[in-house]
Amino acid sequence: MKHLIWILVAAGWLGAACVPVRAADFAFGADLSFLKQAEDRGKVFSDGTNAAPGLQLFRNHGYNWVRLRLFVDPVGGRLPNDLAYTLTMARDAKKLGYKFLLDFHYANSWADPGKQPMPVTWTNLSTAERVAAVFAYTRDSIAAFRDAGVLPDMVQVGNEVTVGMLWPDGKLPEHWDQFAQYLYAGINGVDAGRGNGKRPKIMIHIDCGGNQEKTRWFFDKLNTYDIPYDVIGFSYYPWWHGSLTDLRENLAFASRTYGKDVFVVETAYYWRPNRETVDRPEPFPETPAGQRQFLEELTRTVMETPDGRGKGVFWWEPAVTGGLGGRGFFDDQGQALPVLSAFDALTRPVRRQ
Repeated sequence: MKHLIWILVAAGWLGAACVPVRAADFAFGADLSFLKQAEDRGKVFSDGTNAAPGLQLFRNHGYNWVRLRLFVDPVGGRLPNDLAYTLTMARDAKKLGYKFLLDFHYANSWADPGKQPMPVTWTNLSTAERVAAVFAYTRDSIAAFRDAGVLPDMVQVGNEVTVGMLWPDGKLPEHWDQFAQYLYAGINGVDAGRGNGKRPKIMIHIDCGGNQEKTRWFFDKLNTYDIPYDVIGFSYYPWWHGSLTDLRENLAFASRTYGKDVFVVETAYYWRPNRETVDRPEPFPETPAGQRQFLEELTRTVMETPDGRGKGVFWWEPAVTGGLGGRGFFDDQGQALPVLSAFDALTRPVRRQ
């Protein structure tokens, strides 16, 4: 009996010791690509009475990863995400100890399941010339981050590429061969640009976080091309991508079937009613408290992926302003909502008095 007690005590201590290690290995992340633009325009973000730079506010609440998107040649002036802007944000984030996920859109504007627009300067190229352009652009971009001392820790080669990329030439399901060539070119560009730096992990990012059938269709086909990727990223917006149970089952399926760690690399939930969800019942109230509850339940779902394969959650644009501010982390006056503190219990040690 005495030996059994000691075994149970030891097991308890080991279990407790694993908690902070597990948290340190988990990406508590946010896509903050619009943050600098908002602050440059005078937006001030506050946590209670404490105003602080946005990156510092998120770091104070356990965030350890930042995701930044990169457009080839941003259009319209309202999209700031060119190389110089993104380098500046990456430097600021690295100074605060963040890890950094770089999201290549391979477009001048949004690339998503509804559109994957080809950069204008690449439209008149042949497929072979475009493959070379993808390689050179990726190589030179990664080299710029390397030379600035902010080499990404992880890189997305394309954004939500379930439908392919660089339309029409790389559109799926019509043009799998061309799509695979573009992915190879991007991944090879990452390797060429990093020089002697540590190789960033390569993420393949699709939408449909709760859709197992679509996930199977995409990755079964992708893997016939022997694409050398490391992790799988999903978008999960509950009004488009199913229930949390659907997500849980798909994360387990993808990690088990393909032997990869999995991330929810885009998610969001509204703290006030909006046009996308007003006509349908929602599992969490669209209130500040309901938004926080959603993030807590989602994080638990990802962390419970079998074999420790669930590796992170990234909120899409918690510092966004304007029309999408209803799913950000701040009210219209820039005051933090309860959701900002959702990770505190998982990332802050309990201190004895």
